[in-house]
Amino acid sequence: MDKKNFTEVKEFILLGFTADSWLQSMLFFIFLIIYVISLVGNITLISLICVDSRLHTPMYFFIGNLSFLDLWYSSVYVPKILMTCISEDKSISFAGCLAQFFFSAGLAYSECYLLAAMAYDRYVAISNPLLYSQVISSTLCTSLVVASYLGGFLNSTIITSETFTLSFCGNNIIDDFFCDLPPLVKLACDVKESYQAMLYFILSSNVITPIALILASYLFIIAAILRIHSTQHRLKAFSTCASHMTAVTLYYGSILFIYSRPSTSYALARDKVVSVFYTVVIPMLNPLIYSFRNKDVKDALRKMVDRAK
Repeated sequence: MDKKNFTEVKEFILLGFTADSWLQSMLFFIFLIIYVISLVGNITLISLICVDSRLHTPMYFFIGNLSFLDLWYSSVYVPKILMTCISEDKSISFAGCLAQFFFSAGLAYSECYLLAAMAYDRYVAISNPLLYSQVISSTLCTSLVVASYLGGFLNSTIITSETFTLSFCGNNIIDDFFCDLPPLVKLACDVKESYQAMLYFILSSNVITPIALILASYLFIIAAILRIHSTQHRLKAFSTCASHMTAVTLYYGSILFIYSRPSTSYALARDKVVSVFYTVVIPMLNPLIYSFRNKDVKDALRKMVDRAK
């Protein structure tokens, strides 16, 4: 590994969203409100799942881990965004950029795998309800979560090491609000075919493969629901998947929009909006999605509020 590549650029400048001071102040308060809601929502959901025995099931175990990922995920971005909005200093050190990139990629890939594991959980719950507790054991749940983290951060290590050994030729201005892949690739002097091949491998292993597993799971889920004779039971079975389907659609839709296109078609101004959606907004929406549509969670929340009175 050529050490020269690490000394060409010592820091990056994050341009953020706008140079207008009034808009920056407005964005600061908007992102602060979103971040507070995200923190409160995810911490509350994790607490409910930990303290309420009715939520000690595989489905809520996965939901709790998703909330933990979202809590960590939003914290990788939002504090730096808030600082960029109110500070004249828009710089981020090379090491800071590398760390932000590593953790954001690792958490994003881990969430991709975790959403696939949650789809499998729903498939087993609907297709084999009598054997559900035996098939989806605590050991399997823990193994799937650990595998999600290992797979996510292993691939993050690969893409981070490959990206930050590119030559940036002294150009250190990132036209974005965080150290993301598209703007960093735009700063690189020479992106080799081997690097592009690595990106396609990462995309296929961390995004396309989990999507394929999720789609396969839902095909089997639909087949199982169609075999149910009672319309009421069909709707009940479908409702257990509705929150997960919503979360998957929002998350994968935004990620594929950003990263599945060739680098020549990147439009950073447009991509910033989409990036905000999956980095900041979705971690806030997930606990709302899983609580508003879930009677058990709402009952557990009422019980917690009653105890606090």
